[in-house]
Amino acid sequence: MSVLLDPPVSANDTVPPDGNDVLIRETADLLAEENHRFGKREVVVTASRVAVFDEAGVQLLTVPMGDIKSARTESLVGGARLELSLKSGVTVPVAEFTASVAARFSEMARGIEQLATGELLAIKLKNEKTRCDNCGRLLPEKDGKCPACVKRMAVLGRVLGYMKPYKTATIVVMLASLFTSMVSTIATPFLTKGITDAVLTKTPLPALNVGAPLLRFYIGGMIIALLINIALGYLKSYYGAFLAANIAKDLRSQTYAALEKLQLGFYDKKQIGAIISRVTQDTERIWGFLADGVPYLLVGTLTIIAGLVAGILLSWKLALAILLPVPVVALIGSLIWKPMAARHYKVGQKWGRLHTHLNESLTGIRVVKAFVQEGGELQKFTSRNDDLAAASVVADRYWVRAEAVVNLFINAAPLINLGYGGYLVLTGEISYGTLAAMQILLWQVYGPLAWFGQVNQWFSRAMAGAERVFEVMDAAPEAYDAPDNNRMLTVRGDVTFDKVRFGYDKSNPVLKGVELDVKAGEMIGLVGKSGAGKSTTMNLLCRFYEADAGTLAIDGVDIKNIPLNDLRRHIGIVLQEPFLFNGTIAENIAYGKPGASFEDVIAAAKGACAHDFIVAKPDGYDSPVGEKGGKLSGGERQRVSIARAILHNPRILILDEATSSVDVETEKNIQKAIGNLVAGRTTFAIAHRLSTLRNADRLVVLDKGKIIESGTHAELMAKQGEFYKLVETQAQTSKAIADTVAL
Repeated sequence: MSVLLDPPVSANDTVPPDGNDVLIRETADLLAEENHRFGKREVVVTASRVAVFDEAGVQLLTVPMGDIKSARTESLVGGARLELSLKSGVTVPVAEFTASVAARFSEMARGIEQLATGELLAIKLKNEKTRCDNCGRLLPEKDGKCPACVKRMAVLGRVLGYMKPYKTATIVVMLASLFTSMVSTIATPFLTKGITDAVLTKTPLPALNVGAPLLRFYIGGMIIALLINIALGYLKSYYGAFLAANIAKDLRSQTYAALEKLQLGFYDKKQIGAIISRVTQDTERIWGFLADGVPYLLVGTLTIIAGLVAGILLSWKLALAILLPVPVVALIGSLIWKPMAARHYKVGQKWGRLHTHLNESLTGIRVVKAFVQEGGELQKFTSRNDDLAAASVVADRYWVRAEAVVNLFINAAPLINLGYGGYLVLTGEISYGTLAAMQILLWQVYGPLAWFGQVNQWFSRAMAGAERVFEVMDAAPEAYDAPDNNRMLTVRGDVTFDKVRFGYDKSNPVLKGVELDVKAGEMIGLVGKSGAGKSTTMNLLCRFYEADAGTLAIDGVDIKNIPLNDLRRHIGIVLQEPFLFNGTIAENIAYGKPGASFEDVIAAAKGACAHDFIVAKPDGYDSPVGEKGGKLSGGERQRVSIARAILHNPRILILDEATSSVDVETEKNIQKAIGNLVAGRTTFAIAHRLSTLRNADRLVVLDKGKIIESGTHAELMAKQGEFYKLVETQAQTSKAIADTVAL
């Protein structure tokens, strides 16, 4: 690379790596001059220059900040490149890097531009973690949680915190579990010991008139213990099911509430099917563990404790001998804990992929059938289904191997009891009844211990699901409350864009310093080629995204200082692709104004020229629209969408290609309705057919993120600038299509 710079590059003119004047420092991971192999290049930005260093700290390039006109990242195959455009017209390639650091270099490019133009440095250089800081494993998602390192007991504590609203049920379940454990663990072995020592093996045997009543006494005690256990078990299961279902219900509700409040940027990065799986599949796993695992875990733990106490009271020597395998079983459980959790987390991810494909393919089933792609979609589904099955097999086989080892040590306990216990009987240290009681206690202790492995598997699955659910709940929501919390209940409708800049990729802004002042009641037509920034401008006005720089104000108030609910209540929007909810026509029209009267719904429909086609249907306003409005035509859906906006009665109206889905006749009706609708409202209209914007007070022409023309339709046509070219191009295209159809 040979670039002439002023002042010239000096090998000794370096920026100290730890200098206090360094504002931005990033490491590129590709070496452009060596056939793009991996390697490090450090890019350092100060207030006065941009410099590049190799791994040894040798300066390779420096560019004075005063020479820089702009900065951007250019996409390449498998990576990207940071480029500086100089005021002299020269383009300087600075560094190349992989996609793993592309977002950070995009922010760097934005920061360089801010410094070069004299703006304050305002960028967000947040590290997107791909590996766990603790164990170094790859994360399932960028900035996600490592399934192997999450503190599962803390997650469990958070899940159990959902029991607070259901204190009565919680107390009943805990007490029932406690008494079940005490009755079954203590009563049965001691009653068995009594039968054996006092009746069956007593020497000499008691007479029938003495032994029979004793036998009936002990058997009666066992029957009473059994009935108490059944009653307590019923209470535990009855209230446990109620508790588990309601906790899962609360988790689903809170997860859904959190999803609704997340920024649109979250949905830009996630697939809808994967998100749905968190609300359904993951919460279902939590429910399963709470309904089955937690009660068993509670009863099993208490049973083991009670069994240990009873065993020590019967014979402490034999009890300690029987417990010899327990530490080994506990060690195995602790070793497989994290690997099992990681494998179940992967299973959850595979479920998410399967849900994503299922949601997408069934939503687009008309397209699938139209292009005869049933076989292709089945193949994709089969592939994802196979991946899910493979991940499940890996997780289950891992557990099966561990379970086999656990069972080996658990089954050693009866041998210890019979061998060592038999020796103690022969030496007279314990009785036959004690040995029999210890055999019962053995299974009461080791039975739950054996099942703890299964509970561990339930637990791993549930906690992996809980982590994914809590990740959604903990994601940063939209800023609904303004900093000063001042309400804005009424607005005039003045809208001001002051040097507004925004980009989905921060180094390649869609809007570049847009300045526009719109008076209340004015109708603005936004015009430009595809990708010019028309819809993005409206997305910023609705605060679906935050501007990267500049100010967007309504009635002189920065929209960041307006509570989000207040802001959006004053804005009505008709989207290019109308979306209707599965319900009746009346319900969809009234969606933006719950509780609206039927008369209001009819008035809105008439305003949108929709009343006639609605009453022509057999069920009129009660006609179902189907999923996404599939039972209505495109024009009908659009008019219902417009009626919904009319009833919302906003001060600021956005029409985003509102007539793109209708025929010419319908468009005339809608244009008439829009003429009535916009009266007294600030309106922004984006239209595919430029002729539909003739009645706009002002047309604003956007090109590459900048406003290049502004004026009335007549003024811009007379000027014969960019708008004139767009109109002429559209007219020629329409004529060519008409000629083709005529042929």
